[in-house]
Amino acid sequence: MPIPEDVTGEEIDKDVRQELLSLPKGLAEDVAKNLVMVARLIDEDPEGAYAYSKIALRLASRVAAVREAAGFAAYANQKYSEALAEFRAARRMTGTVDLWPVMADCERGLGRPEKALDMAGAPEVHKLDKAGQVEMRLVAAGARRDMDQLDAAIVTLQSPELASNSVQPWTARLRYAYADALLAAGREDEAREWFAKAVESDKDGSTDASDRLAAMDGVEFVDAFVEDEDEDGDDDDDERDDEGELQEEASAADEAEADIDIDLDLEDEEDDDIEDVEDEVEAKVDVVEVDAVKEDVVKEEDDKD
Repeated sequence: MPIPEDVTGEEIDKDVRQELLSLPKGLAEDVAKNLVMVARLIDEDPEGAYAYSKIALRLASRVAAVREAAGFAAYANQKYSEALAEFRAARRMTGTVDLWPVMADCERGLGRPEKALDMAGAPEVHKLDKAGQVEMRLVAAGARRDMDQLDAAIVTLQSPELASNSVQPWTARLRYAYADALLAAGREDEAREWFAKAVESDKDGSTDASDRLAAMDGVEFVDAFVEDEDEDGDDDDDERDDEGELQEEASAADEAEADIDIDLDLEDEEDDDIEDVEDEVEAKVDVVEVDAVKEDVVKEEDDKD
């Protein structure tokens, strides 16, 4: 697949670049460029990111960063079995537990929420940093909801991180998940409160908390661009209607003109017929007159004799 000219491969994280040092220089550059494309496209074009990840995987399948990138690309395309296999491979290569929460979420994607809950209670969770532990809590709450255990999901999300007033990278998502669980349980007033808190902490727009809050308040957003398109479409329809009416009028005028031409043709034909009859009558009169003259001449000759 083509690589844009502005991609050099130097954009990747220094830790990943360090891993690629085990490869020949030219190969390392090619792999790095493909990894950059994976990172660039994974949110906007998951399928494109997946395609680049497969190229990187073919070039350097023994590099943990490549297996991890391939896992996230597959995960973004809901290829959970493939993603889980890549995450497991990366974990074996690095020996770290950083991918434990997303591996558990792959189990959810595969329809195995019980397995995800088992992983949430495994010793590996205690080795995660704070962000990883919050992510694991989110996955566990999702698994509870998969099993229709709404109250348990709400309790799972109740934690010191949720109650804290400090805003961390995970705060908005945690508050959003809690609000969504409350709403699913029919606790609308509490849900509205936590959606509002999620909006306060969502500085980068990682959730649609503001939209959910507006919907609960009965506020509807109108896309001006779509509205303009509709208006333009109405104008086009009016123009097409006007054109259709003009065409119909023109057709009617043509038909009327054609009728006039036919009437004129008929009149011309009638005039021609009359002229033909007159010619025939005149010819017959001439014949009669000639015969009469002949009779007079013959009679005069007889009288002389």
